[in-house]
Amino acid sequence: MSDPQVAARLRAAGCVWAEDEAALLEDAADSVAKLERLLARRVAGEPLETVLGWVEFLGRRLVVAPGVFVPRRRTELLARLARDGADAAPAGGRSVVVEMCCGVAPVAATLEGTDAEVHACDVSATALSCARSNSPSAALHRGDLYDALPGHLVGRVAVLAANAPYVPTARVADMPPEARDHEPRVALDGGADGVDLHRRLAADAVRWLAPGGALLVETSPAQAGLTTGAMAAAGLATYVETDDEVGGCVAIGVSR
Repeated sequence: MSDPQVAARLRAAGCVWAEDEAALLEDAADSVAKLERLLARRVAGEPLETVLGWVEFLGRRLVVAPGVFVPRRRTELLARLARDGADAAPAGGRSVVVEMCCGVAPVAATLEGTDAEVHACDVSATALSCARSNSPSAALHRGDLYDALPGHLVGRVAVLAANAPYVPTARVADMPPEARDHEPRVALDGGADGVDLHRRLAADAVRWLAPGGALLVETSPAQAGLTTGAMAAAGLATYVETDDEVGGCVAIGVSR
């Protein structure tokens, strides 16, 4: 049972699940001094996940660090769909899967232990350092979207999955302080209507996708039409998958 005083400090700081968080912090600390350091960080508003150094995602503990985007549970839908797409490779074949805007690489991590050839890309060195721990077998690339990818992948990608930012610029200020103040703006701000990067992803996807390959982009139900519209304009056949249990929404564009 957690120390009631620890839970009380967390509750006073606005932590809704104070008792649960207290137990996790106590479990992570091997001394009173370390517990106090962790507690002080959490009370100051840092996300619990970066204080602990991990986040649970589809049964795995993924490494996270201060200054990275923390994977949400809704992204589990994107990861499951990417894995399903990778598993659909012809017998004897090996699917190429790319996680774009990968952050700490939750999708790539989900593909560990499969036969897929996995690549993950991001602009953040800090995020890619976490990605290396989470998906040690993936090839990691640093750069801006497709500029990061090696040319030999052109026309070979079976699944291109991305949790690109989709919060409209004017709405970033309304996000919870844990995200707004502690996660990189570049991982949150999707432009005026939230789908600037979705348009860039869709515009060049056909060049990289194999015949029948799919672009999977996490979005919101309100923006799904904009995302699929960008995919359709690029020549992709589109549809949307949702999962109410995790709150996930993924726009899908298939190479014709």
